[in-house]
Formats: sequence, structure tokens, C-alpha cells
Amino acid sequence: MDQRTPPGVAAFALMVVLCSIWGFQQVTIKIAGAGISPVLQAGLRSAIALLLLLAWARWRRLPLTQHDGTLRYGLLAGLLFALEFVFIYLGLSYTTASRMIVVLYTAPCFTVLGLHLCVAGEAMRWRHFAGIALAFAGIVLAFAGGSGSRPDAWIGDLLGLLAALGWAATTVLIRATPLAGISATKVLFYQLAVSTLVMLPLSPLIGESGVGRLSAPVLLALAYQGVIVAFASYLAWFWLLTRYLTARLSVFSFLTPLFGVAFGVVLLGDRLTPGFIAAVVCVSTGIVLVNLPGQRRGDSGR
Repeated sequence: MDQRTPPGVAAFALMVVLCSIWGFQQVTIKIAGAGISPVLQAGLRSAIALLLLLAWARWRRLPLTQHDGTLRYGLLAGLLFALEFVFIYLGLSYTTASRMIVVLYTAPCFTVLGLHLCVAGEAMRWRHFAGIALAFAGIVLAFAGGSGSRPDAWIGDLLGLLAALGWAATTVLIRATPLAGISATKVLFYQLAVSTLVMLPLSPLIGESGVGRLSAPVLLALAYQGVIVAFASYLAWFWLLTRYLTARLSVFSFLTPLFGVAFGVVLLGDRLTPGFIAAVVCVSTGIVLVNLPGQRRGDSGR
């Protein structure tokens, strides 16, 4: 029996805070990029969060290594998670934080399509089709309107789109396999552990320069990603999922790209064009449509 209840004011307030945290992450990746190479930065983010998660699990006596038949699925989920963040961090070397988060948050629309194809009982309705169509329209507008001042910025937008596909694939995998029956903490453990093991050695293999000049902003930005985003905010999100109706919470995900765009414009000087504004509106509306009450479960935050 589902004991989850409709969220109240406190839960809504926490969701707004979480969306702002996730929206600000792209800005901190840009800041930390001044002193740490992209893939290395992503690996360190996962490593910091992994150490904190292990300490949390030990304190709460949460089992993470018991044999439950999910290892191969967990390894695949971790690999997809790693690829998603490799694409995000590399993409932000080319495109703006604002554009990255808008393209990335087409992921819920890809997720609905994937669940329709792979999970029984997840048939799409008219609002899902409308949401996906709007999200795709947003992508077209974003690409057609130009990608900023760099001539190769389209590469970053394309990597953001690949990251969105990776995020959606991860969610579908979790929903369609035995991972759906284990704790969210163990799923997060798989993702953080595998991504750490993949990204840290990958950085020198692809010729990254590694660590450069470490300033206070760089270190604070990295700490934000590891401690606040990858550890604290994900645990808070999973805590909400265990207590409240997920569809009522997921609809708030449209706020994340809005926060991300606002932070990018105010803090990094990202440029807004009419086409890009229209893209933001399309993607945000699409997210709302695919997450309206009626879905049984949502996916994890980023």
C-alpha cells in the first residue's frame, strides 16, 4: 500500500530550494573549470559525494554491499551516470551554463518516451506527446538561434543533449530492472562509485591538464558540487520521494532550468536572445506536461 501523501508547504519550499541548488550547479562547474579540468572535476565531485555517502550509510547502518542480484544493473547505471556527467562537464567547456541546463532538462521528456517503450503500464498520453513535442521545439529553437559567441559552441549544446539522453536512459534502466526494488541510497552508491572509478582515470587518458591554479572560488565551487549537490540534495530528493506523491513533486522540475538561466545571466553574463527565451519556455512547458499528476513515479534529480 502506498503511504505517500500530497506534499504540503514545507515540501514545496524544499523542492524550490532543491531546484535552485541544481540550477546553480552549472555555474559552479564553470567557476571550478578555471582551476580543474572538466572530467577530473566531475570525478572529484563523485568521489567527494561517495565518501560522504559511505559515512552516512555507516552512521545509519544502511546495507550497501549485500547480494541482491542488482550488481550488473548497478554497474550499467553507474556507467550511464558517468557518461552523462562527462558530457555535461565537457560541454560546459564550449557552451554557456544557461544553454547547457535548458538542453539538459529535456531529459524528463526523453524519459517518458523511454518508459513508454520499455516499461509496462507507462503508456504515453496526449500531454506526454505534447510535452515531448514542445521540448523538441525548444531544442530546435536553441540550436537555430545560435549558440553564443563561440563558433564551436554548438558542440557544447550537442554534448548537453547527449547528457540528457544519458540521464533518461539511466532513469529507464532503474525503473525497468531490479534496481527499482532496492533503496535509493544503494542506487546512488552504484552511480557515485562507478562514476568515480571511470572518470578519475579517464581524465589523464584523454590528455587533460588536471589541476591548475586552485583559488578559493575554485575549491568552494568543487565543494558545492560534491557536498551540496551530489550528496545532500540527492538524499533530500530521495527523502521526499519516500514520503510524498512523486508526480506532485516532479512538476517542480521546470524551475531548475529557469533558475539555471537566471544564475547564468546574472553571475556569468550569459546572453539572452528572443529565440533562446522561446526555447526556455518550450522546454519548461514540456517538463510540466510530462510531469503532471498521473505518473506513478518520478526520476532522480540532477
